[in-house]
Amino acid sequence: MLFKNKPTYSVPFPNRVARIILRPLFRSLFHLFSPIRIYGIENIPSRGPYIVAINHVSLYEAPFIVAFWPVELEAMGASDIWDRKGQNLLVRLYHGIQVHRGEYDRVLVDKVLAVLNSGRPLLIAPEGTRSHKPGMQRAYPGIGYIIEKARAPVIPVGIIGTTDDYLQNALHFKRPTLEMHIGKSITIPVIQAKGEERRKLRQQITDFVMMKIAELLPPEYRGVYANFSLPSLGGNV
Repeated sequence: MLFKNKPTYSVPFPNRVARIILRPLFRSLFHLFSPIRIYGIENIPSRGPYIVAINHVSLYEAPFIVAFWPVELEAMGASDIWDRKGQNLLVRLYHGIQVHRGEYDRVLVDKVLAVLNSGRPLLIAPEGTRSHKPGMQRAYPGIGYIIEKARAPVIPVGIIGTTDDYLQNALHFKRPTLEMHIGKSITIPVIQAKGEERRKLRQQITDFVMMKIAELLPPEYRGVYANFSLPSLGGNV
């Protein structure tokens, strides 16, 4: 499906053990703190590599989706998380993939392609940073580049309730509801353009994915993608 004779990806044994503990632990904590609503689980592919693209309001989306996704996700995260006390322990235990925002990183690209080439699903937040409020921000073209290189389908996912004050509300027994809305798979056509036109198409692909995520969210969460429009990309889109 992807590339022949490319390196594959494996999770070290200690991290596999940590995941066996962390995923059910976080599921239990989220159930304790919140009513959980998950819609569209039938849209998750039964096998094969794919990209899970989410909106990114706070630090709670990644643990929420990693905990409740039916299979283990390989998760990308901004490199500054590795410097934050508490969070850095969790991402190291889980074996997250560091992303240096705004930089081209060939090692990262190779690792991401290896993940997908190994048949594993990959979690990415295309906005690249937390918005700290429900409204979506314009996403970086990184996911468009990954889609072009990997030719993997994308599963858009809209997450509701993971605001910055989520934990505070939960600890005060307000039990804020968390929702995960899983959309239908998107297949993007192969990019034929070159140069600047190719870069523009990568951004258009990124924006198209974000629009699909926005469709799964209430209006107040859609931000810049509330009334976004793009030319047709073709393919199964």
